[in-house]
Amino acid sequence: MFAFKKKCIILAISFFSLISFAQKENQILIHSHNDYLQNVPFWNAFSSGATIVEADVWLKNNALYIAHTENEILENNTLQNLYLKPLQQAVQNKQLSASRLILMIDVKSNAEKTLKRVISVIKKYPELIAHNNIEFLISGNRPQPNTYHTYPNYISFDHQELTNTLSPEDWDKVAMVSTSFKKYSDWNGKGRLTHTDYDKVTAAIKKAKELNKPFRFWATPDSKTAWKTFVELGVAVINTDEPYKCVSYVKTLEERTTTAIIASKVYMPTYVVDNTKKPIKNVILMIGDGMGLSQISSAVLANNGSLTLTQLKSVGLIKTQSADDLITDSAAAGTALATGQKTNNRAIGTDVNGKPLPTLVDILATSNFSTGIITTDQITGATPSSFYAKQKDRGETQKIAEDLLKTNLHFFAAGGANLYRELPVHKKFTLVNNISEINKNKADKLGVFLADGGVPSIKSGRGNLLAETTKEAIRFLKGKNKPFFLMVEAAQIDSFGHYNDTEGVVAETIDFDRAITEAIKFADKDGETLVIVTADHETGGLSVSSGSVADHKIEGGFVTHDHTGVMVPIFAYGPQSYHFSGVYENTEVFSKILKILEIEK
Repeated sequence: MFAFKKKCIILAISFFSLISFAQKENQILIHSHNDYLQNVPFWNAFSSGATIVEADVWLKNNALYIAHTENEILENNTLQNLYLKPLQQAVQNKQLSASRLILMIDVKSNAEKTLKRVISVIKKYPELIAHNNIEFLISGNRPQPNTYHTYPNYISFDHQELTNTLSPEDWDKVAMVSTSFKKYSDWNGKGRLTHTDYDKVTAAIKKAKELNKPFRFWATPDSKTAWKTFVELGVAVINTDEPYKCVSYVKTLEERTTTAIIASKVYMPTYVVDNTKKPIKNVILMIGDGMGLSQISSAVLANNGSLTLTQLKSVGLIKTQSADDLITDSAAAGTALATGQKTNNRAIGTDVNGKPLPTLVDILATSNFSTGIITTDQITGATPSSFYAKQKDRGETQKIAEDLLKTNLHFFAAGGANLYRELPVHKKFTLVNNISEINKNKADKLGVFLADGGVPSIKSGRGNLLAETTKEAIRFLKGKNKPFFLMVEAAQIDSFGHYNDTEGVVAETIDFDRAITEAIKFADKDGETLVIVTADHETGGLSVSSGSVADHKIEGGFVTHDHTGVMVPIFAYGPQSYHFSGVYENTEVFSKILKILEIEK
């Protein structure tokens, strides 16, 4: 047994009981296969968090060498130098106090003679034998199974058959069951197992589990797809030649895999005026902050394979680069959409020289439009403030807050009430306490703070607030009996992209679709409204690597905690929506809107 070395113990909790408990807790053990091939044997696997380190051992001239074949033996590459001394150092440095380390000794030479020498060498390291978190597992060439019980209690064995013909005392010395994956499949770790191979593999795992021992395949494909497959199939130990990547992947798999926590009821548009040349009166610009194609794809797949957004037929791509960087921030991207000019990162409604720029809100307000902004961010957030504020840096929060009092906006709904404790926002806007009060109010300028500080996320219980606010804001602006422009931002797709939180990204994107549904419904009823849906940039470099539409499940992976430079989709619905197809700069959204409205800049 691995963890118990006291000679008086006859029947004790074996390594199986420890590892099976870990398995129940979804803690998969990572096995550094052919560890001696790592640039730094032992330490690379140990520092990566691998639990099992494999040492291929040859007995030659009474020395224990580490090599895969006898011809590869190097004089200084001994079991002591590469594994036992480093392990001793780890113990002395108290690096094993809270973690288990299993040294798998894969015997390549004569089983009995090599194991006898292994034991004599290990005895020279009593602190390793006595350590509760160090275990020695013998694999490869092993002595006769009916002799297992004769070996020291700190020695256990890898049983390489899916049957048990051993006596209870010998079986008690078996800590793991393993077999070659090649016996059941030639799968290379790409795509998926064939149905035939899947049946063979799962049958082998089922048979192994009946032995009540942890199970490991060797000779396995070594890829993320393979690791995930073995985790899902319930294999307790995963072989890999890339311990750092494998540990990182498996450790984060659960947090990167999510089942949708909300749903968006898909609305099928009528398409009656979509793509027609009919003149438009109203524009609803909807921005999913950080929403790239993968964010949309993840929401689509988690929402039964469809969104209201994906019913729209006019689709394009926009480039997001800022004036001074390949990767834009929300300020520069928001300003580009709002003003039609590229600017530097961090700039809010100003050009590269810090000069104020006219925004869509400014221009349309002077053309007798009612204008409004909704965001799940604070009202001073980079994207919403780009439509009304004029500051050289997004960090000028107080000045941006003051700019709201100078704006031509007729409506806003956002977080950030605490920013206006000392500012007379009530003199500029009639403030209501709840979105249910929006449509009842006939004020010229109306505001509602959705939160004192930041607006809660869907995960934090925001509910259907964004869609309901969008619906009420449209009614309010429509009630003024003149054209209107409304910008709606789903800000927290970006936030969860920065956190690399798949669940949050999926939930916020699905929630955004609920708001999009309200806009499309109105556009169908009104017949003179153009709805545009896009993003300021993509966040996280999200990919969708697996999942299940039927189970609303998505596995996401991220390449960064920041924005990326990939193009983002743009969708349009309503009269003249065809103008938004194609590939173009984000600045053209501004010019296209004004052109369709026949308004000079």
